[in-house]
Amino acid sequence: MDINFEYYKIFYYVAKYENITKAATALGSSQPNVTRIMKLLESQLGCRLFIRGARGISLTEKGERLYSHVEIAYRHLLNAQEEIGRQGSLSCGTVEIGATETALHLFLLGALQNFRLEYPEIKIKIHNHTTPETVRYLVSGKLDFAVITTPFELPETVLYSKIMDFEEILVGGTQYAGSCKTALELKDIKKYSLIGLGRGSATYRLYKDFFIEHGVDFEPDMEVATSDLLLPLIKNNFGIGFVPKKLALPLLKEKKLVQMRLDSHIPKRSVQIVSDKGRGKSLAADTLYKYLKKRKNSGAV
Repeated sequence: MDINFEYYKIFYYVAKYENITKAATALGSSQPNVTRIMKLLESQLGCRLFIRGARGISLTEKGERLYSHVEIAYRHLLNAQEEIGRQGSLSCGTVEIGATETALHLFLLGALQNFRLEYPEIKIKIHNHTTPETVRYLVSGKLDFAVITTPFELPETVLYSKIMDFEEILVGGTQYAGSCKTALELKDIKKYSLIGLGRGSATYRLYKDFFIEHGVDFEPDMEVATSDLLLPLIKNNFGIGFVPKKLALPLLKEKKLVQMRLDSHIPKRSVQIVSDKGRGKSLAADTLYKYLKKRKNSGAV
């Protein structure tokens, strides 16, 4: 099937704006011409891509599927164009990386601060999702690479390398000070309001399995969407929760949190850098990827 690539560019803008007039303006074309080309594309593909209504247009199921591929291809082309336009210098370009909240705070923020000083012209776009979501985006081609936390399930096409190990601890606000004098059994946690990440996150699955192994059911009384919400809620005595020790230490030193000891060892976790071995990286992405791995190997984490 030989379809003019320009049709896909026009399709990209129509789908992006969900409005033919806005797409035509962005393309420097006319509404009739954009409409004509979209009809040609639908005819050549043998399916409807848009549903046209009084308030504009929306994608059909097949249109959504096509857009998910065209969006990735168009973004890669723009990034390549930008690099070539700047003579392929390592010091320019755009990198799209995925990161979990915990990986971001434990490793990536500090690493990126130094990277930006060395390569100020490289643009970095960070997509923040749970570990399973980030892996899906990586495999679909929407990310150059990702920095995520264990546990995870990866397809065979994905390479991974450990950046650092980290330990999690159980903490509560100051009103739980009386409960931290003796080690708790896991079953005792049911007496308290437990705050944790919700279903669909790797952290939820980790603690679900951990509790089941000890014959205890695990269901947070309060679920949060991102891990950066855990500490503020715990500090304000909404409940107790498992958090990375490194992130909790400042609040423990200020005596705004208390550590609650357990008679069971909490599973150790790690931050890992992952990439799709079947897909090459741009010069900018490869520069950042190697920089992060070098930082790991130097012990500067």
